[in-house]
Amino acid sequence: MAAISTSEERDEGGDLLLWVLVWGELAAFGILLTGYVVTSMLHPESFALAKLHLAPRLAGLNTVVLLASSWQAALAASSQGKPRRQRLFLLGVALLGFLFVALKFAEYSSEWAAAGDENLQTFFELYFLITGFHLAHVAFVAALFLLAAIRLERSTIVTLTTIWHVIDIVWLVMFPLIYLG
Repeated sequence: MAAISTSEERDEGGDLLLWVLVWGELAAFGILLTGYVVTSMLHPESFALAKLHLAPRLAGLNTVVLLASSWQAALAASSQGKPRRQRLFLLGVALLGFLFVALKFAEYSSEWAAAGDENLQTFFELYFLITGFHLAHVAFVAALFLLAAIRLERSTIVTLTTIWHVIDIVWLVMFPLIYLG
């Protein structure tokens, strides 16, 4: 007779839909970043000139913020049975996620003027598309972490943490490619 598995016995984070979402996100960002790389090879001078208008130090600070938020997410996922600590970690993820958003908007405000330059338009169209798409993910999932802090549910926390780490991985590819390359 086959045993019926309980939710505790199932592999956490192993839901098919979660992994479809993860791979779908990675594919979407992969396509965008591939388009960026190809276009940068077709227009190297304008891309190099446009990158002079970026704020790599602010983006570097945002990298630290995002990594710290991922650490908080991992702590939340591993704090099962400690609801107070888990809530604090979830709130930490959300707050750091919103700090990332605020810093990104500060960065955008200094870059917006350069985006109007016709010679830099291709770069900035791709830049705002890619970083804006990433920013929307950060803002949305940070809000979900706030909701998760209200109603602690293990599977939700594991799912959000997995997605958050994917967002983190995408940024860790975007940052050197766009700001340092």
